[in-house]
Amino acid sequence: MIIDAEKIEALLKRPADIALAREALKRAGAGSAITLEEAAELLKCEDANVREGLLKTAAEVKQKIFGSRVVLFAPLYLSNYCTNGCLYCGFRSQNRGAQRTALTPEEAANEAAALVAMGFKRVLLVTGEDGRYSIDYITACVRAIYENTGMRIVHLNAPPVDVEGLRALKASGVGVYQSFQETYHRPTYARMHPSGRKKDYDYRLAVMDRAFEAGFKDVGIGPLFGLYDYRFEVLATIAHSAHLCERFGAEAHTISLPRLRPAVSGLTQVPSPVSDAELKKITAVFRLAVPCAGLVVSTRESAQLRGELLKVGASQISAASRTNPGGYTHSEEKTLEQFSTDDNRSLAEVMGTIAAGGFLPSLCTTCYRVGRTGSDFMEKTTAGEMERLCHANAVLTLKEYLADHPGAVNGESGAVEKALEKGIERVMEPALKKALLEKLQQIEEGKRDLYF
Repeated sequence: MIIDAEKIEALLKRPADIALAREALKRAGAGSAITLEEAAELLKCEDANVREGLLKTAAEVKQKIFGSRVVLFAPLYLSNYCTNGCLYCGFRSQNRGAQRTALTPEEAANEAAALVAMGFKRVLLVTGEDGRYSIDYITACVRAIYENTGMRIVHLNAPPVDVEGLRALKASGVGVYQSFQETYHRPTYARMHPSGRKKDYDYRLAVMDRAFEAGFKDVGIGPLFGLYDYRFEVLATIAHSAHLCERFGAEAHTISLPRLRPAVSGLTQVPSPVSDAELKKITAVFRLAVPCAGLVVSTRESAQLRGELLKVGASQISAASRTNPGGYTHSEEKTLEQFSTDDNRSLAEVMGTIAAGGFLPSLCTTCYRVGRTGSDFMEKTTAGEMERLCHANAVLTLKEYLADHPGAVNGESGAVEKALEKGIERVMEPALKKALLEKLQQIEEGKRDLYF
């Protein structure tokens, strides 16, 4: 059983135990991932001191695991055709009068090229579920992007398919495969997905097992907060990640933290609202329960809140996002969006704010391309071996960005340049420092895509 709903409900029904919550924070601070039971206590506890301790401990754990790095990426929507009837989504099939489009592989490559011109090195492809635009279509788009742009890694958020289809996606060069359960609560899932292939809860839930079987080492999961009790969703997500680790040796590589946003003909009210304070708690609990996971915050959230979430455990954010196909090259043509966004800043602006907050913006894609993935990534990260290499690679990508986009990030009083200087200073290991300085000099001389 991947998700034991009865166990989760029982944990949430027990009265909160402040002593157990405090003990969980002590264990997390000492370097141990918290258990499902401990996560439940922290989610239930309303004590102000425990809440403050949770956020503080999550920040400390993130610093130990990831240092000051914040990874940046952009989504690229391939198609808004969809045969599902999800009540909360702008792509739902019932929006019959909406303008639909599916990019050709050439158009997908043009969109990716526009992102590369902005400075992005990784892209997340997103598509609706329609049999006309499935495996062959997606793999053609992936290959077109690799062959015709400087995009270094392509990740994918796409509907579940069988093992054979997932093998084809992996063979095309997809790095991380994502598919969100939306809600792990079966009754709510049934209400929210009244029609289409997505009605099948179990087929969707098991897709991550199939992805590992197909050869993927890194997968991304997550609920859509706002559909059901966030505490249940957090515990179910943790349980899902633990299942993957037990069976395949690697937990979820990424956990996304989306909240329900307005969409064309979508829900007019949020069934189970999640406040900003609760989203901070969610982020912190995930950081303590799945320490090595990349916690992803999209442009659904405001610029201010995204900055605050970075301080309590989030480690990846999107920038300059468009949630409609063709949004980067034909921004004046408004095709159907999946949902509305709240942070519409450019990549340069987001990088400036990240740097001003004391973090190191990273455009690195190295691990996926050299095989530091799956259980190997998790083991090395837990042991503290990854931070030194990842930090140095983040410095290299930031240097490359500044060389290719001079003056683009001066809006924060040169914060990005200062972040680069501090990043170089933080490399204390003599041999690594020497090699880093050599590579930085090579970037100044015109070389690109250097890494450790």
